[in-house]
Amino acid sequence: MITLHIENTIEDYAAWKGAFDRYDRARREHNVLSYRISRPAEDTTKVFIDLDFAARTDAAGFVQLLEKIWQTPLSHAVSADHAVPEVREVLEERR
Repeated sequence: MITLHIENTIEDYAAWKGAFDRYDRARREHNVLSYRISRPAEDTTKVFIDLDFAARTDAAGFVQLLEKIWQTPLSHAVSADHAVPEVREVLEERR
C-alpha cells in the first residue's frame, strides 16, 4: 500500500473539514482507498492527512490534483500553509 502524507496549517478545524469534505468525490475518483486525519494533541493549528492508495502512480496523480486544489479561493480561506506532500510506502500495518 502507498500513503500520501499531507500536512496543513489551519486556523479553524470545522471550516477546514468542511472544505475537505467537498472533495470526497474527487478522492473516490482518484482511487483513494481510505484516509486518516490527525493532529498533534497540543497544537490544533496542524492537521495531518494520510490518503491510502493501491498504487504509487495514483498517489503521484493525486499530488497534481492537490496542487490545483491549493490554488482555489476555498483552500486559501481555510489553510494558512501546506507542506510538500510525501509519498510513503507502507511496509507493515497492524490493527
